[in-house]
Amino acid sequence: MLTFGCGNKVTTRDVPVALPESFSLPTGASELDTDWWTFFQDSQLNALVDSAIKHNLELKSSWFQVAQEASNVAIIASQRVPQVFLELQGGASRPAPDFVGGENTQLSLRTSYEVDLWGRVKQSKLAAENRLVASYLDYQTLAITIAGEVSLTWFSIQAFQEQLELIQEQTEYNQQVLALIRARFASGQVRGVDILRQEQLIENTKEEALSVQMELKTLNNRLSVLLGIAPGMLSISQEGKLPRLSSLPDAGLPMELINRRPDIQSSFNRMQAADREVAVAISNKYPRLSFNLTGALRSNTLTNLVESQAASLTGSLLMPLFYGGRLNAEKKQAEAFRNQQVQEYGQTILQALQEVEDAMVRESLQQEIIQNLENQLNLAERAFQQLRVEYLNGSIAYLDVLVTLDQMQQLKRELVTEKLNLLLYRVSLYRALAGGFQTPIENEGEFSINENTIPTK
Repeated sequence: MLTFGCGNKVTTRDVPVALPESFSLPTGASELDTDWWTFFQDSQLNALVDSAIKHNLELKSSWFQVAQEASNVAIIASQRVPQVFLELQGGASRPAPDFVGGENTQLSLRTSYEVDLWGRVKQSKLAAENRLVASYLDYQTLAITIAGEVSLTWFSIQAFQEQLELIQEQTEYNQQVLALIRARFASGQVRGVDILRQEQLIENTKEEALSVQMELKTLNNRLSVLLGIAPGMLSISQEGKLPRLSSLPDAGLPMELINRRPDIQSSFNRMQAADREVAVAISNKYPRLSFNLTGALRSNTLTNLVESQAASLTGSLLMPLFYGGRLNAEKKQAEAFRNQQVQEYGQTILQALQEVEDAMVRESLQQEIIQNLENQLNLAERAFQQLRVEYLNGSIAYLDVLVTLDQMQQLKRELVTEKLNLLLYRVSLYRALAGGFQTPIENEGEFSINENTIPTK
């Protein structure tokens, strides 16, 4: 009856925030796979992500953190079994035969065991298991993040490469226009200031090319680090061609997102661990029952050691009476930490929902932005062609042609940037919806702690 009355049960908690029944925007019908980056149908991206998951040093470091937590579970679980010690003592006394009250040679086997009356050790072990699962889920979250960072970096490299090729084409075209203006200037048909303005446009496009080259080099360095390679040592073929988007994935329901995302499940397990630590803090205020068993061989000389045997069994009941308020303070501290973890769990859920909503909103509006830019570019090209004919006929000044040409070229470069943003928003949506996936390092062996095995799916 005493055990039943004083035992501590781990509380169960629902989601601490109100959830919508569905997301605000409609989504697609295609199911989202765990290897979501393959939806872009880019074989080089697939190879880069696979390499990063295998060689990224930060991800490897996270896996060894999981290994530490697995060992911590084993350390705490060892308290549930008797502790056994083998001890050999030796000494010499003068004068002979020996000092009064004992022998100076002893070989003893000792064992101690604490009866887990209130579940203190059990709850400590369960809390450690929750932290182990949370650590593994953090590892999965980091793997998703790295896959997303590789995708973002790779698409940025492709976009800047496409911009660089576009700028080179525009520079060649501008130089051809400059040659035409110089020929017309030689015949007295245009002013010299038209040449200067065209040369200024060429220098401006060259400056744009230098900026793009700088971004390309830094992006390659970033990709190298993600792949676990020193910057400057990565060699990959870079084609300036962005992939086409597939249809939108099925986002499912908000509750499904909570069960799928590893960062949310990690926060939930940390909340559970904190809840169990409250039970441990309460159990520390109750008596502890322990047993000690000792078997010994004792003698004044080593040769006569086996002639004298002794054994003892003792039990002790330790009841904390006065600790200066420390035990109550530890209980309040554990409760405050648990409440903190509950709030962080709710915040993690809200952030996850925000990420999905933001990604869907951005992608839907980004489609309209791209359409608007394409319309602007179409009008600019038509205006340029008409103004070019009028300029060649001598009816308008070159400044009108130059302004329209500059606008048209800027719109082409901006269109590449906005198409890149559309891809980045899709990557953000995939990352926001993604669940954990198995990595190569997990195939090298799972951590098994008694009946507990780290889940791999």
